[in-house]
Amino acid sequence: MNWHTKLVNHKGEERIAVYFDYSADLTKRIKALTGARWSQQLKAWHLPDTSAYRERFKITTPTETKIVTEIHEPINQFSQWLKSRRYSPNTHKTYTEALKSFLSFFSNKPIAEITNQDVIVYNNDYILKNKLSASYQNQIINAIKLYFGTLQKKQLDINELERPIREQKLPNVLSKEEIKLILNAPTNIKHKAMLSLIYSCGLRRSELLALKPADIDSKRGIILVKQAKGKKDRIVPLSLKVLELLREYYVVFKPSSWLFEGIAGGPYDERSLSNVLKHALVKAKIKKPVSLHWLRHSYATHLLESGTDLRHIQEILGHNSSRTTELYTHVSTKSIRNVKSPFDDL
Repeated sequence: MNWHTKLVNHKGEERIAVYFDYSADLTKRIKALTGARWSQQLKAWHLPDTSAYRERFKITTPTETKIVTEIHEPINQFSQWLKSRRYSPNTHKTYTEALKSFLSFFSNKPIAEITNQDVIVYNNDYILKNKLSASYQNQIINAIKLYFGTLQKKQLDINELERPIREQKLPNVLSKEEIKLILNAPTNIKHKAMLSLIYSCGLRRSELLALKPADIDSKRGIILVKQAKGKKDRIVPLSLKVLELLREYYVVFKPSSWLFEGIAGGPYDERSLSNVLKHALVKAKIKKPVSLHWLRHSYATHLLESGTDLRHIQEILGHNSSRTTELYTHVSTKSIRNVKSPFDDL
């Protein structure tokens, strides 16, 4: 399919215009990207001019090509260090791209001369200016601390680098009635089993897709979740109802290497799993922007409301800190429903 991009200044904003022959599939994919808008004037879809989108669409200018060449060695050095420390592929990618963004911003300044003040300038003139998230800013700080604290060991006082103030967002939780509608929506038993397992065991998406048939211990009534976040193994309780569902699924699909396999073999695709949930939401007529992680949050909250000890919930979810698990106390309705509003007495 023929398509090309162009850097444009549209209505005072730096944007990336994407031109292509009409395609319903490509239009749908472009529309799903953050910040995508259609311009009748440009006769094209256009996106924010960010480093992430430039890399995604392989857009480079002569100046950027020179910058990439100059920072290649330190980025490669950092990449090799992360690999030697056995960081996960996702963390490796996130940190190397974050460091690349930071060093590219100061391309005209030798790395040895970068100071703490430069980090503040980067945060203000790049991250805040482009309205990037606090989460992304935190990733940048993590990457900078690792690189300058381990491979440079000079110029930056990494202990003085301040992280952004953490947003205190509450977990998104669905009611048991909504969960039931979602889990009953799929007619495909594989889809039903995947969504049911995420909710019934509080699994992360990556944890579900990494499961193998041997990880299901039906005799002990548990599932062994191997090398999850933080490279930790843990066990989670297995519902008898879900076990029966898994047995039905196994008879039909007969998985071999992975519990849930794709059409071409290998683990089931992450995007396909997200689409399974989207279709279930449509059938269940639920309009909320539910993600797979909402099922995990809902599981934890429902456990808390049924009287399960926070410490047990922490172990089941694989949280390092009890503070993370305590967030669910703020969304549990068990106690708050007993509070009578003074409005009722008026």
